[in-house]
Amino acid sequence: MLDLAQVQGLADVVRVQARTLGEKIALSQEGRQTSFSVLDARSNQVGQRLRQEWVDPGERVAILSKNCDSFYEIWFGALKARACLTPVNIRLAGPEIGYIIADAEAKILFVGKDFYPLAEQVCAGMAAPPKLIALDGDHPSWPAYADWRDAAEAIDPRLDMPASDDAIQLYTSGTTGHPKGVQLTNANYLAFLKCAKDVQGFRYEIDERVMNAMPLFHVAGTNVGIAGLAQGARLCIVRDLIPQQVIAILQQDKINHSFFVPAVIQMLLATPELATADLSNLKTVSYGASPIAEEVLMRAKAAFKCDFLQFYGMTETQGGGTYLPPQAHDPALGKLRSCGIAWPHVQVAVKNPDGSDTPQGQVGEIWIKGSIIMKGYWHKDGATAEAIVDGWMRTGDAAYQDADGYFFIYDRVKDMIVTGGENVYPAEVENAIHGAPGVADVAVIGVPDEKWGEVVKAIVVAKPGENVDPDAVIAFARERVANYKAPKSVDVIQTIPRNASGKILRRELRKPYWEGKERMVN
Repeated sequence: MLDLAQVQGLADVVRVQARTLGEKIALSQEGRQTSFSVLDARSNQVGQRLRQEWVDPGERVAILSKNCDSFYEIWFGALKARACLTPVNIRLAGPEIGYIIADAEAKILFVGKDFYPLAEQVCAGMAAPPKLIALDGDHPSWPAYADWRDAAEAIDPRLDMPASDDAIQLYTSGTTGHPKGVQLTNANYLAFLKCAKDVQGFRYEIDERVMNAMPLFHVAGTNVGIAGLAQGARLCIVRDLIPQQVIAILQQDKINHSFFVPAVIQMLLATPELATADLSNLKTVSYGASPIAEEVLMRAKAAFKCDFLQFYGMTETQGGGTYLPPQAHDPALGKLRSCGIAWPHVQVAVKNPDGSDTPQGQVGEIWIKGSIIMKGYWHKDGATAEAIVDGWMRTGDAAYQDADGYFFIYDRVKDMIVTGGENVYPAEVENAIHGAPGVADVAVIGVPDEKWGEVVKAIVVAKPGENVDPDAVIAFARERVANYKAPKSVDVIQTIPRNASGKILRRELRKPYWEGKERMVN
């Protein structure tokens, strides 16, 4: 593990590892291997180029790409220039991507080849479009990333690294229809690394192989990457989550640790190649971002034959909060429906709306406190003040704590839907459906799904004298939001139930679909 006493800011991770581990492999992807010393040198070049492009400390640079090894060159380069990296969710629709780039005020956008046309379209109408750089080259008018990077010498900018500097800005879906930029600082990441060394699922050894399969626009993806590099492990980066390819990488790269969302675990279990795969090097599989069914978990344990850990947290808490250790995965202990115990160095409590603690076993809201809590939402002071109370981050998840200190999520205080590990807020989808042919009113809820945990359902009221075509509603929504946010099904009813103030009574709408379930999350 990196000596955190040598680290003042996140940029020091690659500096120190280059000195101590040198030619050991830091990154591996599709036959390419990058040593710690080369990663350090290339990030120096990126840092110098950003300064030459007049990217000032505190300004944002964005990346729109599938997982790639150059992500870490750019991230550490941005850190060395005191800039902040903003990864963009590649699953979003064009207008959503455009909103994030504009909201972040990104000076430069690094674009993977799969998204060249989309980036051109999104940036064409911007008042202040970012400079576009082609990560994979072969673009007629944009600079190729390698040429752009190599135009600078590998001299470390050596700027100050205040603990309060934003290290990365990850966007999370917003309840009002727009995503919010979560500001995670140097201090947040150093606190995360301090926690990680004491948690098995993030505690790696020098030369161990860590699969970096979670998307790098997701806090779990960045956490796995930083924890791996800080502890001298080799990151084996997965570009596309194709089950057969993931299984091949697990074998060929002799992976020791990986992190998947439950939906990916289900896909791997359904892939015939898993039955004959040699996974003897695998030590841990971590999972999180959404709950997992007990039956799926038991089958996964039998198939992977390694320790399993669950993680619960938020982007706003650096992904930290609670974890379910391997020993608690014994069905006889009755903890499989739990999201675990608090991380070391982190406080987790179940509270009433006034901030007082609930009695043991009584349902309240999970609040999290510690140095991992975000600085705030970018340019949204009001939302920050609502979310963070006296240093406690309100998660919006209803839960209770048992006598052993394990937390059990019961329902969500907020209306958020978690589908395949991605957060979807009903208001955003409802806004996308309003205006669809024949629709007079709409409410969006999450309903159980064996593959994705839950999926989006729209419940609509038809305009007088008109009919609603469910397929047309789905198509209408898909033009306005990402496919995973668009409804998978549409039901037509007479009236949307609302309270006296006009708020949709979602619990009433959800009840028929969740009958027989022990909890209203899947």
